[in-house]
This record gives sequence, C-alpha cells and structure tokens, in this order.
Amino acid sequence: MHLESNAFRRQEEMKNQTQSHVESKVGEIKDHVNSCIEKIEEDVQSLKREIGEVKGEVERKIEEVEDKVQGKIEEVKEKFKPTVKSLTFDGQTSWIIFKTQFDVVSSANGWNYRVKASQLVASLRGSAAEVLQGIPSDKLTDPTTIENALEARFGDSHLTQFYRTELKTRRQKPGESLQVLAADVERLMILAYAECPQDVRESL
Repeated sequence: MHLESNAFRRQEEMKNQTQSHVESKVGEIKDHVNSCIEKIEEDVQSLKREIGEVKGEVERKIEEVEDKVQGKIEEVKEKFKPTVKSLTFDGQTSWIIFKTQFDVVSSANGWNYRVKASQLVASLRGSAAEVLQGIPSDKLTDPTTIENALEARFGDSHLTQFYRTELKTRRQKPGESLQVLAADVERLMILAYAECPQDVRESL
C-alpha cells in the first residue's frame, strides 16, 4: 500500500510538473505571439505613415505640374490671341466716337487697367497728345484720369448745339447720292444727340 501511495504521489507530481511546464511554454508562446502582433501593428502604422507622406508628396508634385502646365497654356493663349489694332485720336474727330471704339478694342484685347492707360496714351496724336502735359506723371497709368482730361478738352458737349443746327439745315448737295446724305445725317444725329439712347435718336 505504501509503495502504491508513493508511486501515485510521484505520478501526480510529474503530472503537475508537466502541466506547469506546458502552461509556461504556452505563456511564452502567447507572449511571443503578442509581441509579434505588436511589432506587425507598429510596422503597419509606420507603413501607413510612409504611404501618407508619399501620397502627399505625389499630390504636391501633381499640383506643381498642373500649375506649370496651366501657366504654359496661358502663355500660349496670350501669345497667339488675336489682337484688335488700336486707334489714334488727334482731337480733330469726335471724342465720343473714339472713346466708344477704344473701349471696344480694349475689351476685345483683354487689356487690364494699366495696359488700357498705356494704349490710350500711345494712341494720342497732335493736340490730343498735348493734353498729357497737364496730367501728373503718376496719373498717366490711370485711364480714367486721362479720359477725363480728354473729355474736358475735346468732349462733344460744347459742340452739341452746333451739330444740332447743322443737322436741321442739312440738305442734299448737288450730285450727292441719297446714301451719302443718309450716312451724314446719321452721323450728325449721333453727334447732336450723343447722350440719348439709340432708340430715342431713331424716333427723332
């Protein structure tokens, strides 16, 4: 009986030792697996950050390329954009008509504020160019200032009565065709009633 008891005890001890050893190994394996998982997660996060950085850099490069391409496109458009030849004004013709034509040319050519001023200055001849002498140099880049000075000197307002009188007394000249007469009457109408809308002038 005593021998059997000792054998059973040793058997239990071996069983317990084996179980403890197995549990210890299982614990070590779990720790190793958890450590590997943490390492993998860290690597994944690091890879995500790197991908994000690369993506951001690629997007920046794409934006830079797009900006450069757009800039080149604008340069080509500007280079080959058809331009409308500017006009000249010497003070001998109608200021209102010239200004209307100049505004149309300016719009067609897409001139900005400063370019419009420089083109207006370049278009002046004779007595009209002399008006520039009375404008301060720092205002020669302001088209409104230049236009106001030209309006004060060559504006048609003081000629309105003259044009209206000429319109009333206009008769067909000997040998003059009706087409020429009609064209001149229309010209005088525009000059005499420049401040009126076109439909009002046509009803006169």
